[in-house]
Amino acid sequence: MHDIRAIRENPAAFDAALARRGKAPVSSQILALDSERRACIQEAEAAQADINSASKQVGAAKAKGDEAEFERLRGLVSEKKAQVANLTEQAKVKDEALTDVLMGIDNLPYDDTPHGADEADNVEIRRWGTPATFEFAPKEHFELPATQDGLDFETAGKISGSRFVILSGAIARMHRALAQFMLDTHVNENGLTETNTPVLVRDEAMRGTGQLPKFAEDSYQTTNGWWLIPTSEVTLTNIVSGLTLDETQLPRRYTAHSLCFRSEAGSAGRDTAGMLRQHQFEKVEMVSVTHPDHSRTELDRMTKCAEGILERLELPYRTVALCVGDMGFGARRTHDIEVWLPGQNAYREISSCSVCGDFQARRMNARFRPAGGGKPEFVHTLNGSGLAVGRCLIAVLENGQQADGSVEIPKVLRPYMGNASKISADGSLA
Repeated sequence: MHDIRAIRENPAAFDAALARRGKAPVSSQILALDSERRACIQEAEAAQADINSASKQVGAAKAKGDEAEFERLRGLVSEKKAQVANLTEQAKVKDEALTDVLMGIDNLPYDDTPHGADEADNVEIRRWGTPATFEFAPKEHFELPATQDGLDFETAGKISGSRFVILSGAIARMHRALAQFMLDTHVNENGLTETNTPVLVRDEAMRGTGQLPKFAEDSYQTTNGWWLIPTSEVTLTNIVSGLTLDETQLPRRYTAHSLCFRSEAGSAGRDTAGMLRQHQFEKVEMVSVTHPDHSRTELDRMTKCAEGILERLELPYRTVALCVGDMGFGARRTHDIEVWLPGQNAYREISSCSVCGDFQARRMNARFRPAGGGKPEFVHTLNGSGLAVGRCLIAVLENGQQADGSVEIPKVLRPYMGNASKISADGSLA
C-alpha cells in the first residue's frame, strides 16, 4: 500500500512513477477522497469542540435557573452529537474507500528498474554455464524413457483433473532430494532460517502480501473462508505482521519448503504439456525482512542465493531484470532467473526475486524501532524462489538426458539418492 503523505507532497512524482508501468494518473482521485475524508474529520472535531463548550455552559444555565438557555444548550448538544456521529461514519466510509483505492494500485518501480512494456524489454544481467550439445534431438521431460513410469498425468487427471501429476519411484525421490538439497544449502550456506508454515491462511495474510483483493481469482478459497497459499511468501512475510521489531533484529531471513496452489486463471492453453505449469506444486521460498537502507542490496544477495542452487546442480541459466511492464504488482524491482531446458530449446523461469520496499509492510503494519531512537519506521520486505522444485526437476531431467534414455544425476544430488549416479531408461536408480 502507498503512503498517502507522500502522494500529498508530490502527486506529480507519484503519477509519473505509475506512468512508467503504463498506468493512468490517479493522484487527483486519491487526493479528492483524502480531502473529503479529512474535511469530515475536521468538521467532526469542530462539532465535538462545540459539544464540550456547550456541556460546560449547561451546568451554569441550570444553576442560574435559566431554563430557556438550559433547554437550548441541551438541544445544541444533542444536535451536535448526531452531527459528530454522522460525520464520523462519513469519514469511516471515505477512509475505507481511500484504502481500497490505495490497495489496488501497483507498487512504484525503483529508478533502476528497466523501462519497457513486456517481456521483450527485459534486460539480461548475466548468463552462467553453456547449454550442452547433444548428439541426438533432446526430448522434453515427459518424453524421456526414464520418466515414463515416474510421471503419471493420466491417473492424476482421473483423480484431480488437468494440470496435476503423480510422481513415483526414482522421479519422486529426485523431487524430494531437490527440495532437501535446496533447504540444506539455504540454511547451512546462505544463513536463512528454516521455517515450516501453514498452507491455509486468513484474508488478512493474503491482503498483507498483496494477493487480495486484486488477485483473488488466482487462488483457491475453502468453504469456510481460508485461502490455500499460492506461495509461502504469504506466511513467511506475515510472521512480522503487526510487529515492531528492534533494528538489531534486522535482517530476518527465512526459507520454507511448501506446497503451493494456484488456479492459473487466465493461463488457458499455456504450457499444458508436462508439469511446467501445475495447480499444485512445491517451492522452496526465501523471504527477507530488512532495514530500508539495505533492501536493494538484499535483492542482489537473494538473487545470488537462488543462482547458487543452479550452479551447484550445473544447470545453465540466465538472469534478467524485469522491465516495468512485466513486473509483478507488489514489486519495485524483480530479477527473474531462467534455467535452460534443452527439450524446449529455451530458457524458462525458475525463480523470481523481488524487492517490495515498504509496500507489504504498510499493508501488514510491520515496523522497526531505530537503534538511535525516533519514531518506528516500516520495514522493507523481499521474496524469491529458491527454487521452484518441479521446474528444477524438469531442468535436471532434460539437461541430464543421455542417448540411451537414461538421466545422469547431478553430483550434489547423489548423496540424497543413495549415491546413485543415474536414473536408467527403465526408471530405476543405478
